Amino acid sequence: MTDLVMRQATADDAEAIHALISAHEREGHLLPRAIEELRRHAGRFVVSEAGGSLLACGELAPLSPTVAEVRSLVVKRDVRRVGLAARLVADLQQRATRGGFETLCAFTHDARFFVRQGFSIVPHLWVPEKISTDCVSCALFRQCRQFAMVLSLQTIAREMPETMRPARVA
Repeated sequence: MTDLVMRQATADDAEAIHALISAHEREGHLLPRAIEELRRHAGRFVVSEAGGSLLACGELAPLSPTVAEVRSLVVKRDVRRVGLAARLVADLQQRATRGGFETLCAFTHDARFFVRQGFSIVPHLWVPEKISTDCVSCALFRQCRQFAMVLSLQTIAREMPETMRPARVA
């Protein structure tokens, strides 16, 4: 994977992102996403590609002015376990920090990966922004069996070089 490129997605990537998400959905790990929604929010995605093929994607979805979510994190089956997901989360974390978010969250069926990235498991009620934005309208509300994960970006922002810090972090 010497020609691997990490970049912000464009609307032209929506179909490839949709294919990645749909394949992962069939594995029972993600909720479906509409292609129109992916086109509309393509700029919130970071993608990994090699040889002109999308291998992985992840979205930084704002839930409030202070909370953003890592959403639709997918790595193509044949390139898993080489660190692409960790690289995507690190990139999304940097984008969230630069965007002035204080907390990054994720909801997952398997918490181990996010724990390795520094996230902590918390009660769902600790992320009311997610509940009011997505959960209450979900068919699996109160039955999803996902772990709520959070990562405080405050410490990370203070450790960044001053020229990269968001304006509201002291």
